[in-house]
Amino acid sequence: MLKVQEIREIIKLIDHSSIDEFIYESEGTKVKLKKNGVQVTTETVVPQPKPAAPAVETPASVEVNPAPVAPTAKEAKADVEVKESAVNDASLHQITSPMVGTFYQSSSPDTPAYVQVGDKVTEDGVVCIVEAMKLFNEIEAEVSGEIVEILAKDGQLVEYGQPLFLVKAN
Repeated sequence: MLKVQEIREIIKLIDHSSIDEFIYESEGTKVKLKKNGVQVTTETVVPQPKPAAPAVETPASVEVNPAPVAPTAKEAKADVEVKESAVNDASLHQITSPMVGTFYQSSSPDTPAYVQVGDKVTEDGVVCIVEAMKLFNEIEAEVSGEIVEILAKDGQLVEYGQPLFLVKAN
């Protein structure tokens, strides 16, 4: 089964290539990525146990097809605000959410945030956690530099590709 980091890498590679569709199947799991302009969707096939002697033919799997989600007016407004901030300095790198989930600045409520505005980060330094389906995924900076702006609030629901931080790269 693919790890979250491996899926992120595949998404990045597909996003920066001319590939429009990617399908990966292994051990009953299927990951399908389609690129339509800027949008990337993920489909996962969850295998169901096969009956020993089926009297009637039943499907071997249930396919979950999340519909492409159009941004709401509020999200579109937030995206415009982020773009306006980024326009001020073209050298800023956006750290984006690799998945839909809940954004947390620290590992627990009683510990300090991983990073604050003005903190220096390294490529492999953890900047936050995105919790998805009770799994806490550490998000790395992906670039060395200084945190200029934190774009998400602690406990906020974030979307795939949503900017979380702006970093002035070294």
